[in-house]
Amino acid sequence: MAAIVGAFCVWAVPALAAPPANTAAPTITGTARVGETLTAQNGTWSNSPTAFQYQWQRCNASGAACANVAGATAKTYLLTSTDADRTMRVRVTGINAEGAVNARSAQTAVVAPSAAPRNTARPTITGEPEAGGELTAEEGSWTNSPTSYAYQWQRCDIDAVACGPITGATGKTYGVRNADVGFRLRVEVTAKNANGSGSALSNPSSIAVPSVPVTNARPTVKLISVRFLGARVYARFRICDDSPRNLTILATDSRPGKVSQTRRFTTRIAPNPCGVYTRSWVPAARFRGKGHYTVTIAVRDTSGRTSAPVRKRF
Repeated sequence: MAAIVGAFCVWAVPALAAPPANTAAPTITGTARVGETLTAQNGTWSNSPTAFQYQWQRCNASGAACANVAGATAKTYLLTSTDADRTMRVRVTGINAEGAVNARSAQTAVVAPSAAPRNTARPTITGEPEAGGELTAEEGSWTNSPTSYAYQWQRCDIDAVACGPITGATGKTYGVRNADVGFRLRVEVTAKNANGSGSALSNPSSIAVPSVPVTNARPTVKLISVRFLGARVYARFRICDDSPRNLTILATDSRPGKVSQTRRFTTRIAPNPCGVYTRSWVPAARFRGKGHYTVTIAVRDTSGRTSAPVRKRF
């Protein structure tokens, strides 16, 4: 192209087109552990690449002796057991109409073996907790590719998360029983892979209800267990009432020839219509030693109606 400047003719040379040039090397993001995904970042290029291609490479621990991973030509790469104790690089090819140029990333950290499963979203329970019904455990979300799951269903008091395993209840589904009425139910899920296991608990369910409505003139109470842990006595019992109101729990210690002692507790969550509760206390010194010791539990509603008492003698 010619331009006339004064009396002179000047020729302007058009700029030459050029292939891409890498000005900042590609990088890799992600965690270097088997089961995790790495992602190639293109780096910085001049001369306007119109496309990029990728080739992942497996290298020794120092980043040398690299070889292409067959078929690993996507922007992302899922680390496998073959990559353990090695490092990874990615070769990025910038392309435009004038040509193609390669640039390679630095090596990753040494790829760690797969870790044991780790829970990232807790298990959940589907289904209604009603006697005769069925609940199903949903595993939640886990990292590190679990290969199997195990289950343990638990019963929990309704006004405190005091839970215990249900003997034999180790399936993904659980049939709600009459013995569950008044409890909340939850499930512990254990995820396993070749490197170990991890466990996580669901939230407790709503209160398990009987299959038929409860109708009673006064509250009822049934002992589930009474036991000692050291000097402290723990009493667990089921209360049912047809009115969803909080009740007073009357726990009486007695022994022949000694003045009895009654303690009063209040339900923090009303039975609806039934609820299982645990209360604990340390009996006075006069109830220790030889002779029978008896725990008596009764409950009283807000109108003053009191249940028939239930007893456990030691």
